[in-house]
Order: sequence, then C-alpha cells, then structure tokens
Amino acid sequence: MTQRHISHPEPLPDCAAGHSARHIHDLRSIAAGGGHFVECRCRATRKHADADTAIAEWKRVNRPPRAARKTEAPAEADNVVQLLMPLRDAGAAAAQRRAHGRR
Repeated sequence: MTQRHISHPEPLPDCAAGHSARHIHDLRSIAAGGGHFVECRCRATRKHADADTAIAEWKRVNRPPRAARKTEAPAEADNVVQLLMPLRDAGAAAAQRRAHGRR
C-alpha cells in the first residue's frame, strides 16, 4: 500500500459541505505522483512535497466566509443651512420661454 493516513492532534477543518478532512501521504516519489494531500468526500488538494503546505492549502480553500463590514450611516451635518428657493409660477415660466422663441 503506497498511501498512509496521518492523524493530527488537532483535527483539520471540515470542508464547506461539512465533510471531515483527512491527511494522506502518498509514499511514492513526487515525480511518480506522490506527496502529501488533504481530502474529503467531495474535494482534495493538490499533492505537495511538504505536509504543512498541503494543510495550509486546505485551510485556505475551506476557511469560513468573511462577514461583510458594517458601514456606519453618515452622520447628519448640523452645520448646514438649507435655503428655500422659491419656484417660479409655471404659467410665467412658459410665457417667458415663448418670448424667447422656445416652446
């Protein structure tokens, strides 16, 4: 048998689908397709020469999604003065446009 299951004191994180992960060491040489990888029922990492690299890839791929940052509502400005602009009468505005040749 060319593959060996490696147990860890701290369990590996589950995949996004909730499957438990396992660390496998393929004892063949790297050139022959061996190396360390982590797999579950639905996915696996690439094979690496170093066990820590395989575990780091597993943790990177299966880390929990980050929560969106909470944005604060902009504070109301208390130093702004809003001026009321009087609206022109609609009839007067139309008459002025006609006087200048516009419709």
